[in-house]
Amino acid sequence: MALTPSNMLPLGTKAPNFVLIDAITNKPVSLAQVRGDKGTVVMFICNHCPYVKHVNEEIVRLCNDYRVTGFGFVAISSNDVESYPEDSPQKMWETARKHSYPFPYLYDETQEVAKAYDAACTPDFYLFDDELKLIYRGQLDNSRPGNSIPVNGRDLREALDNVLNNSPQRKVQKPSMGCNIKWKKEEV
Repeated sequence: MALTPSNMLPLGTKAPNFVLIDAITNKPVSLAQVRGDKGTVVMFICNHCPYVKHVNEEIVRLCNDYRVTGFGFVAISSNDVESYPEDSPQKMWETARKHSYPFPYLYDETQEVAKAYDAACTPDFYLFDDELKLIYRGQLDNSRPGNSIPVNGRDLREALDNVLNNSPQRKVQKPSMGCNIKWKKEEV
């Protein structure tokens, strides 16, 4: 496990479109389907990463708190499942059921969506406004496995609250930190 920071996609970037299979329903889900009236949170997560496991409960709480206020949420797993079978769609379904994910959990088999978002780690969080322009990217909060800081979602919650209160977003946004996305080996 290599500790990897977010790439910090430039603010103002338009959300790349996608249509991916939801591991929960086994049906295709598009960006348009998960888009919220107030904004949309796109999360890159996976099953095996200890950084994701550390924040899973808070991700669910945060989504349940804010989806009723007009935000859309979606999680995407882009890891190479040949090398990391724990991240397979079947295991994604099991993880989603275990944690009662209130959002689609999509499988990015080709890894093209992760590349389009310049995702680098799990977890990686992106908040787009009502026009699908990027207004926040980075960490959920300062908590990491073993650092004794409580998981509270502070940074992402503040960004969501700023949208609800028509307040400006922080100029300095801290990158998320976690396991690197497990890219497929290039075929020669």
